[in-house]
Amino acid sequence: MIFKTLIVSLNTGFKHCQRMREASTSSMKLSSNPCNVEKVTTYVEFLASKFRFAPDTYGNVLISLTEAVNNAIIHGNKQDENKMVEVLTATRNGKLAITVKDEGKGFDYSNLPDPTCAERIRECGGRGVFLMRQLSDRCRFQDNGRVVEMEFKL
Repeated sequence: MIFKTLIVSLNTGFKHCQRMREASTSSMKLSSNPCNVEKVTTYVEFLASKFRFAPDTYGNVLISLTEAVNNAIIHGNKQDENKMVEVLTATRNGKLAITVKDEGKGFDYSNLPDPTCAERIRECGGRGVFLMRQLSDRCRFQDNGRVVEMEFKL
């Protein structure tokens, strides 16, 4: 098996991209400062260039990952800059899998209010998980809500 390692340095916090035949992985670690959410855009641009996303896929990944990282920083880690948010990406069989982990206490992801119902439609916020579920091909939570895994067809 031939291994190639590409060191990615765009000052965005993502560490490496390792290519193994058809599978490719990369990761990014961010301290829980809300300003770090902007680094998601550069990371998604890197992924889009590498895997030649269709325009719809680019938008879906960008919005979903931005929401997941924002939720991890704000709600999971409570903006504690000593706590980290880790983003892991892997490609397999024509799919991009994205995992976002935080160091918070978790949440009850099975009991979230519907942001599209009449009494909540005008509220600011509360749509992140809804968007992630709508825009990804698969979205699931683990570890009491501290980990979200999303999958996108390439």
